[in-house]
Amino acid sequence: MTTFTTGTDTLTRDALAVLQPGFAGTTAPDWIRRRLGEGLASVALFGRNVTTAEQVTALTAQLRAERDDLLVAIDEESGDVTRLEVRTGSSFPGSHALGAVDDTGLTRGVARELGRRLAECGVNFNWAPSADVNANPDNPVIGVRSFGGDTALVARHTAAYVEGLQSTGVAACTKHFPGHGDTSVDSHHAVPHIDLDATTLHERELQPFRAAIAAGTRAVMSAHIRVPVLDPDRPATLSRRILTDLLRGELGYQGLIVTDGMEMRAISGTYGLEHGVVLAIAAGADAICVGGGLCDEGTVQSLQDALVQAVRSGELPEERLADAAARVRSLADWTAGVRRSPAATADPEPEIGLRAARRAVTVTRAAGSPPVTGPVYVATFNPAPNIAVGDETPWGVGAELERLLPGTVTGHFTGPDAGAVALKAAAGRRVVAVVRDEHRHPWMRTALDTLLAAAPDTVVVEMGVPQSAPRGALHIATHGAARVCGVAAAETVAAG
Repeated sequence: MTTFTTGTDTLTRDALAVLQPGFAGTTAPDWIRRRLGEGLASVALFGRNVTTAEQVTALTAQLRAERDDLLVAIDEESGDVTRLEVRTGSSFPGSHALGAVDDTGLTRGVARELGRRLAECGVNFNWAPSADVNANPDNPVIGVRSFGGDTALVARHTAAYVEGLQSTGVAACTKHFPGHGDTSVDSHHAVPHIDLDATTLHERELQPFRAAIAAGTRAVMSAHIRVPVLDPDRPATLSRRILTDLLRGELGYQGLIVTDGMEMRAISGTYGLEHGVVLAIAAGADAICVGGGLCDEGTVQSLQDALVQAVRSGELPEERLADAAARVRSLADWTAGVRRSPAATADPEPEIGLRAARRAVTVTRAAGSPPVTGPVYVATFNPAPNIAVGDETPWGVGAELERLLPGTVTGHFTGPDAGAVALKAAAGRRVVAVVRDEHRHPWMRTALDTLLAAAPDTVVVEMGVPQSAPRGALHIATHGAARVCGVAAAETVAAG
């Protein structure tokens, strides 16, 4: 175990231990290394910290030179949400694609290979999988991050993902408790409300979390959502009724509880960052995720001070903070122990992600539709990026079709006149229209109307939730926009 620097009192070490901050840069800054010596037990990696797998491996080694039992967390759901492959797109399809295939052995294998790659890079804590049941197709933040809209399907694939990931010594973090799938508001911007009755909540939202707990998930992430039937006053992250009474008491969960990003406006814009952190620990959270947007030493210092002052003022019981810190250290001990076990060694399966993406493709062909015989014009209709996904990760089928069908050209369009502009740009070439959640974007639906009226041989590729009815000469649903989903779709187009 790490020996802490003298002069750092127990209370301060515990306050630092519950924080999971991010930082800027691709090497460890001096302030992070110093804080590790003072008691910081976790750090979080984001896309800004990643260039290559080799660079991440060097970074985590640099961090562990300061503290060998460090938790290194990442938001690597695969699919649309990737940090390790933020600049290229993921080698693994996301949860919705795996749910569409509905082969739990495949889901387990994909999670195992993802875990193996994370472990190779020195990452041992993954904020995944999403156990949210996608009950509201208009949900702006979950969508293809969910295994699907069927509770039983989501439950069995959540359990399989947890088992596969943790077999490699990487702790799973099942999210977003008590279920973010029936929201119409993105908690990055405001506090969503889920007005469910108790029966629906227990029979739909909570079942995947029960499955994850039974599968041994080492962590659960809270959601910044208000569920009045559980707590009319506070969002789940700040609710003792939800985190302690329900999750710990009723569901019997004894692992780590980590918050969603505390700088999200649902918390920071309503309660304030420092006060929100104190309330979260008091409610039963053990670890504080912060650093998606805030990644400086001043933030860590202010949160540490807020926790210490809350204990000294009596607002936060010292034993609650000590218990939270102990759970963080316990998870670090588990990852270290499993990492050294021969059972954690998995044979690489480098192609499993592409195989899974190919199996997830659903094809609907109109009667008499002509085959694709040469270069095409790829019209990609770009919606506003989901904050959880980010706007730096490439998606689509253009690059792969340009390789498979030489002479293919790609254009990107948005807005009410997108269809007409794309038609003009296509200049008579056959169009492959690429959309993402057509059902959520009226302008996108109008663009397809325009294209199909003028060019009924248009091929439509849906890379979001395929909620809208299939249309076009050939309709391809990939159930996600990961790089491998784009490859699988392009192969289908090129095959005619």
